Amino acid sequence: MDLKQLRTLIAIAETSSVTRAALLLNVVQPALSRQLRLLEEELGTPMFERTRHGMHLTEAGQTLVDHARRALRELDHARTQVVTPGIIAGPIAIGLLPSTCTLLSGALVGSLRAKHPGLNVRLTTGFAGHLQQWLESGEIDLALLYELKPSTLLDVQPLLDETLYLVGPASAGLRFDKPIPLSDVASTPLIMPNPPHGLSMILEHACAVSNVRLTVVTETNSMQIQKELVSHELGFTILPGVAIFDDIANKRLSAAPLTAPDLSRRIVLALPMTRRTSIAVRSVANELRTLIEGIIARGDWPGARWLA
Repeated sequence: MDLKQLRTLIAIAETSSVTRAALLLNVVQPALSRQLRLLEEELGTPMFERTRHGMHLTEAGQTLVDHARRALRELDHARTQVVTPGIIAGPIAIGLLPSTCTLLSGALVGSLRAKHPGLNVRLTTGFAGHLQQWLESGEIDLALLYELKPSTLLDVQPLLDETLYLVGPASAGLRFDKPIPLSDVASTPLIMPNPPHGLSMILEHACAVSNVRLTVVTETNSMQIQKELVSHELGFTILPGVAIFDDIANKRLSAAPLTAPDLSRRIVLALPMTRRTSIAVRSVANELRTLIEGIIARGDWPGARWLA
């Protein structure tokens, strides 16, 4: 097994076609087919199922692709540090929560591009549970998380606590200066994330403490859909302030802080402990931390309290 075979495997997996993979890698198709055949012969199992609709990874193929991507990323990191020691450059993958993307992504990428133009930044968004899995498996280099599952694989620094809000259509007239007890929301039709989303876990705990049962009428795996349904007056939802500040300003939604024991979200910055933290990762982590602290200090992160 060599790097050429691994790149062949990944290219075919991403294109579902030897022909398209050959074009992507700028090699002739017979050579690519030979690399795949040698790899499958060495491992003694097929990497793909060949169908009329393209080539699809087998279970063994998917396992190898996952490991191959991580291996190639580590080699890219190593190459950068060896060729340009001390220079902050190379690929880096950052995991952001969907609720923080609007506030953070532009400012973070702009700052990194100005200070470290040699960095090749890849932003990945996902629910906290998915980000934690990708961080532990090496798919991403650092991430913002909350409702963290206990893990000895991660180095975690708490950054902020933020209030959770009951969010309704603009016509509901909810206000930031008029908190609502969680018990008053029991009969409110709610549009919530699919379990086991971290926000659902926070609410389950708060409801258990307060002896409240919420009325969930719709579930979705998209925060944008949550807000869209609420804006069409099909229910209410519960979100942190950072996810709705634009919608409140544009008068699409209204919101009021919820009061209940432990009803807040703590966001942490997490880095993996299973591999060496490069100077690039440390620099990006410091930049992200400084950026968030400044946003909170200016009052641009509604309901957030800086901890770090």
